[in-house]
Amino acid sequence: MLENKDQNKTSLAQLGEFGLINHITKNFSIQQESTIKAIGDDAAVLDFKSKKAVVSTDLLVEGVHFDLSYMPLKHLGYKAVVVNVSDICAMNATPTQVTISIAVSNRFPLEAIEELYEGIRLACDFYKVDLIGGDTTSSTTGLLISVTALGEVNEEDIAYRSGAQENDLLVVSGDIGSAYMGLQVLEREKQVFLVNPQNQPNLEDYSYIIERQLKPEARTDIKELLQKLEVKPTAMIDVSDGISSEIMHICKASNVGCNLYEDKLPLDPQLINVCEEFNLDSTTIAINGGEDYELLFTVSMNDFEKIKGNPHLSIIGHMTAEKEGMHLITRENTKLALKARGWNALNEEE
Repeated sequence: MLENKDQNKTSLAQLGEFGLINHITKNFSIQQESTIKAIGDDAAVLDFKSKKAVVSTDLLVEGVHFDLSYMPLKHLGYKAVVVNVSDICAMNATPTQVTISIAVSNRFPLEAIEELYEGIRLACDFYKVDLIGGDTTSSTTGLLISVTALGEVNEEDIAYRSGAQENDLLVVSGDIGSAYMGLQVLEREKQVFLVNPQNQPNLEDYSYIIERQLKPEARTDIKELLQKLEVKPTAMIDVSDGISSEIMHICKASNVGCNLYEDKLPLDPQLINVCEEFNLDSTTIAINGGEDYELLFTVSMNDFEKIKGNPHLSIIGHMTAEKEGMHLITRENTKLALKARGWNALNEEE
C-alpha cells in the first residue's frame, strides 16, 4: 500500500525534520483562548486562568494498534486525536489542545504523512482543539504515533473513577460492541484479499460497525447534556478496553461492587446481525469488545427521573456494596461473576 513506486513522491529526507514540521502544520489554526503560543518555539504557552488542566497521553504502534492494510492514513490521523480527546471527556472536562509526535520509516513518502496530518487537522477542527507541538523522528519498525491531549475543567466538575457510591446508577452513552465487530469484518476481508487480491469486498452491509472502528467519535456532547439535565456524574471512564474492564476499574477505584444487566446493554441492530453471521454471542462482544469510546459513568439514584428515557443514555446497572462483588445479571436472572476479557495492551497474544 505504501511502497514508493512513484518516483514523483517526495522523500522526507528532502525536507528535513524542521521543514517537515513546518509543512505538515502550516494549515492548522488556533481556536482556543487558552492557547497563547502554539507551534514555533521551544514550548507552547497556555493560560487556563482559574480552571484546572487535565492531561492524557496515548501511544499508537503499527501492527499493535492499527493495520495500514485497511486503515486509511487520514482515518488513522483522525482516530489518533479522538482516542485522546475521549480520555479528556472521561474526566468531565473540555478538550483544548493536543501534541502529536510521530516516528516513520523511509517507506513513507511526504504524501503519506500529508494524508495522516489531514486527518489530524480534520479532528482538531471538529473538536476545536489546537495542535500546539510534538516531534518527528525516524523509525525502523513502521509508524508510531504519540498523542498528548490537554483539557480544562472547573475543579467541582471533575469526575474521577473513584467517586462511585453504593446504589449509584451505572450509565453508558451510545451503543457498545460495534467497533470490535467492525474490526472482525475488516480482518476477515483482509484474509480473503490475501488469498485472492482480485476480490473486492462489499462492505455496504457493515457500514455502521466499520465506521465505528475506522472513524470513532469522542463524546464531547455528554458533558453539556448532563449539565442541561442538572446531573453530576459521581465517577466516569471512557470505554476503550471493553465495558467489563472499565466497570471493574470504577469498582476497584471506588471500593464498590456492581450489578450489570444483560437485557439493558445498548446494542445496534447491525451488531446483532453480524454477531449471528460470525456465530458469536452479542453480549460477550458488547461487554468485552473495545474501542467504542463511549462514556461510562455513575450517577446518584436521585437522578433517575432526569436521565431515564434519554436517547443518548442507557442505564445498564447499579453499584452495590464492595463485598457483594461485580456481577453480570443475565436475561434468565442468573448472576455471573464479571470478568475483564477486553484489550490488554501488554498481552503478546492479543
